Order: sequence, then structure tokens, then C-alpha cells
Amino acid sequence: MARLAQTAGLTDVQQEILSTVRDFVDKEIIPVATELEHRDEYPQQIVDGLKELGLFGLMIPEEYGGLGESLLTYALCVEEIARGWMSVSGIINTHFIVAYMLKQHGTQEQKEHFLPRMAAGDVRGAFSMSEPGLGSDVSAITSKAVKEGEEYVLNGQKMWLTNGGTSSLVAVLVRSDEGHPEGTAPHKSMTTFLVEKEPGFGEVRPGLTIPGKIDKMGYKGVDTTELIMDGLRVPADRVLGGVTGRGFYQMMDGVEVGRVNVAARGCGVAQRAFELGVRYAQQRHTFGKPIAQHQAIQFKLAEMATKVEAAHAMMVNAARKKDSGERNDLEAGMAKYLASEYCKEVVEDAFRIHGGYGFSKEYEIERLYREAPMLLIGEGTAEIQKMIIGRRLLEEYRFEG
Repeated sequence: MARLAQTAGLTDVQQEILSTVRDFVDKEIIPVATELEHRDEYPQQIVDGLKELGLFGLMIPEEYGGLGESLLTYALCVEEIARGWMSVSGIINTHFIVAYMLKQHGTQEQKEHFLPRMAAGDVRGAFSMSEPGLGSDVSAITSKAVKEGEEYVLNGQKMWLTNGGTSSLVAVLVRSDEGHPEGTAPHKSMTTFLVEKEPGFGEVRPGLTIPGKIDKMGYKGVDTTELIMDGLRVPADRVLGGVTGRGFYQMMDGVEVGRVNVAARGCGVAQRAFELGVRYAQQRHTFGKPIAQHQAIQFKLAEMATKVEAAHAMMVNAARKKDSGERNDLEAGMAKYLASEYCKEVVEDAFRIHGGYGFSKEYEIERLYREAPMLLIGEGTAEIQKMIIGRRLLEEYRFEG
């Protein structure tokens, strides 16, 4: 079948990686995704397969046992995986944000300690910014770290951790006033801590509790949790980069990678929705012919395909900009905003094409219809993306007088 969203200029290695991932998705993910999703079951067999393929080390440098691939390669792999089941792409996304932050900002000791095991998939990463009362306002973080000798004592409650239970390493952003006098801007008094823990739920190390999975409308299978710190002691050498007060900038750098990832997920889900819609439109007959032959449905398919192509192009552009070493918050914000909005629209159009059957759990589109809304809020809402885009545009197009 001809495919939308092709990417020009890929190397032979990139094409081979994508072909391998696509085959894995078609054979190992799509046939079981809906059943596992309806049971809200963690896809352990799929995750083991991704580990075998080496995908947990895709962007980790070769010197630490990874494949040393680009953000573009990673984003295109995420697009393929999300096409099969978006939850699986979430499992590797938070892992890669933490690995990326370590690669960019970690001390040499931290890199050597964590990255080889992360590349092998033996250590799984999660990251934690949000809290119950702050939403998108990261400056309102209340979780706090206080230094006591060669340790920090962390207290507070975090929210919306993807991989909260299955991870063994969590990058946690908290307020740390030590060395930052009163009146310091909030974003300059935050620190990222690398917190090691046992996988599972309950008290996973002294002072750290993962209460259990949050029950969600969609995005099932992957564990989304709270994290409660009550006198959690973390050695000073587990401050990311070894210096306090840099956590906000480190997290925002990681979130730029995350936004490209969310855009890639939106592209993958939208592409799958288009595939389901165009297939069903040729199978379903009304008034003596396939509904694909009705002009109204052809118009809908045309709009869906155009949105898939546009979102993919913006996602690829954002990834390539980051790979070039340039600032990409504008491109990542645009890509995340457009891809998530278009994903919602393409999924809804595919749902409409299915008619009453789209409301049945027997049809895959029902699962996609519940998954797409998460992309509208993950890694920053549409409103946050528009704020980022607007501010950056005013920086770029500054006119005096």
C-alpha cells in the first residue's frame, strides 16, 4: 500500500532502522494493541522486543553502548510506533528525555553510571515536573530540596509521571533555595535530581512512594502515576550536572525533545486513523456503491491526507533543526501544536467515516478516538504552545517605532 508521510534525504542506515521498526509494529504491535489497551495491560512482550531491537539506546552515544542516532531518526521511529499503539511510544519517550538530559547536562560520572544501562534498557527513565496544583505553570513548583551535609532531603508531591511504576530512574524537578537568595526568580532556584528507585508501586525506596496507576480515559497500558517524596534523601552527586539552580533550563531542553516526540506521536496516530478510514470507506457500501465513491467522503479523505502530510513535514523540520544544534523551541512548538490538533481532527473524521461502527469497541478507531486527546495536553497545552510561538515570533520580527 502506498504510504503518506515519506521523508526525503534519509541515509541507508536510517531507512534500515525505520523498515525494521515498521515491520515490528505491523507484526508485534498492531495485532495485539487494542486487546491489551482494553485490559489496560502493560505491554511487557512488546517492550522486551523494543529492547532486543536496541531502541532504548537509539539516541545514546555509541561510547555508552547506544546507536548514536539523531533526533530525526528517533522521531520517525516514534511515529511508526505510535501508528501501532501510542502508549508504547510513551514508554520510550520519557526514557529518552532523561537520557537526552543526561547526555547534554550530566557530569561525566553520571553519564558513565547511567547511560550504558539505559542504552541496554536495563535502566528505564521517567521525568517529573508537574504537581497536583500547578498544571503548565512550572514556576509554581512547591516540592523542595534542603541540603543536609552531603545529601539533600526532598519533600513534595509530583503528578503525571509516565513510566512512574516501571521506571528505575526518575529526573525530578524541585525548588532548591540553597545558594539562591530570597527574591531569586523561581526558574533560577530549581534543581533536577536523579532519583534511583526500584520498579513497582508503594514505597519503592525510603521516603519515596508511587501510590499506583492513575485510571485514564485513554493512553492505557503505560503506567501514569503520582510520586510522593517524604524525607527522601538523595546524595549531592545526584544533582544533574553537579550544580543546583539549573534544573529549569535542563528540563526545558528535555521538553523540546519531548515536544518533537509528541508531534511524532500525533503524526503516527493520524496516519493510522487515515489508513483505517480509507480502508473502511472502500469496504462499506451505501446506495449501491462503496462510500469512498461518494464525493463527500472523498473530500474528507483528501483533507485527512493533507493534514497528515503537513504535520509530518513540520515534525521533521523541528527534529532537523534540533539536530543541527540550533534553537528549535519555535519549530517544536509549532510542530507539537499542529500535529496534535490535526491528529484530533483526522481521528474524528475517520470515526465519522466508520459511522455507528466507530462507536464499537470491536473497531480500532474507537481506541484512537480516546487516545488522541492526550496529545492536546501532553508536553504543554495548545495554549502554552501558542504563547511560546507568539513570543518567539516577536523576537524574530522586532520592529522599532
